[in-house]
Amino acid sequence: MAISSSWQVQPVNRTGSLSQAVVEQLERRIASGEVPVGSKLPTESELCEAFGVSRTVVREAITHLKSLGLVETRRGVGTTVLRSDAAEPRPAVHISPRTVEDILEVLELRLTLEPAAAELAALRHDDEDRQRLEARHADFVQAQAATSQARREDFAFHHAIIKATHNVCFDRLYEPLSDSMIPRAKLLSIDIDPRASARYLELVHEEHTRILEAILARDGPGARAAMQQHLERSRDMYARYRDA
Repeated sequence: MAISSSWQVQPVNRTGSLSQAVVEQLERRIASGEVPVGSKLPTESELCEAFGVSRTVVREAITHLKSLGLVETRRGVGTTVLRSDAAEPRPAVHISPRTVEDILEVLELRLTLEPAAAELAALRHDDEDRQRLEARHADFVQAQAATSQARREDFAFHHAIIKATHNVCFDRLYEPLSDSMIPRAKLLSIDIDPRASARYLELVHEEHTRILEAILARDGPGARAAMQQHLERSRDMYARYRDA
């Protein structure tokens, strides 16, 4: 089935995150009802042709929509719209007020440090850093696929960015935090919602990918912005537990 004339998209340009540009258009059409709940998205190949992007970009976009609870993909069926408004993935059913404050304090610190570190890493990383960053990202993806909370792997990825600044002061500030700086390290196992947590980690995976791509492309401002968005999204999500 070809994409109908009533559901046209704009080919994405080559600046910024291609997958994010695809997500924004698809999410708008789902939210507006142009693609109603219960209907299917065009096939992967049709979306590639319509947006002028690769299969990898389309798959990343669909993964993001899945992490928001907007769609599901089933073999032999395709990608079906489940709802029109995004359901924010939240890793735990409940978090104690004291733990929420602990998490937010650490994120406040990280927001002052890590966006700048990501920008410096983009400008200064060498071949050894590139290999380390790619390896730590792969470790996170593997742990996520194994339904782990990937706390240690998450910290190791962020620590690799800190090391790639080649500024020993950044490393001295960051290393003592260890994986306790990952918010999920503070959650009790009995409070974790496994299904929502899996969707949450898909979103973290996508955000890590955007950060890594910007760093390896030596896009300093892009790396800073991607890290800022990653940590602000986490901060805003955990802040909502205050009202739970």
